[in-house]
Amino acid sequence: MNDLQIKFSDRKSEIDLYQLQKLLNVSAFWAKGRSIEDLGIAIANSEPVISVWNSDRLIGFARATSDGIYRATIWDVVIHPEYQHSGLGSNLVETVLRHPRIKWVERVYLMTTHQQGFYEKIGFQTNSTTTMVLYNQANRAFVCATEVQLQESLGG
Repeated sequence: MNDLQIKFSDRKSEIDLYQLQKLLNVSAFWAKGRSIEDLGIAIANSEPVISVWNSDRLIGFARATSDGIYRATIWDVVIHPEYQHSGLGSNLVETVLRHPRIKWVERVYLMTTHQQGFYEKIGFQTNSTTTMVLYNQANRAFVCATEVQLQESLGG
């Protein structure tokens, strides 16, 4: 890694979705198999989106969603395994946190399965009070059926 040409970018347009899909498949057990189309939707609806490059190779990625003042959530923090333990992951998360869309937000959340220690070094704290989740995939058939019934009842 002596000849690194590392660059951080917040330009969504620079992200090669195929490189991102490959990076997630090798670096993130929770994101294996995501489709190109779905990755594009996630990026379009996130701000900031930060990518890390070594020349033209995508080696890191993170994104966030926020209301800009009260709450934000950081998603999909990944560094390619060949570049882990080099400080790039901390730098990536700190870049997200310094972004104008995030830096004044009251509370920034993230979810992690095995990396609590990594995030604690950056300043995150364990938070056991916000552990609820709704799995919409399981409800999708019910929601679609309800929408059809509602449209029919409204004369649609």
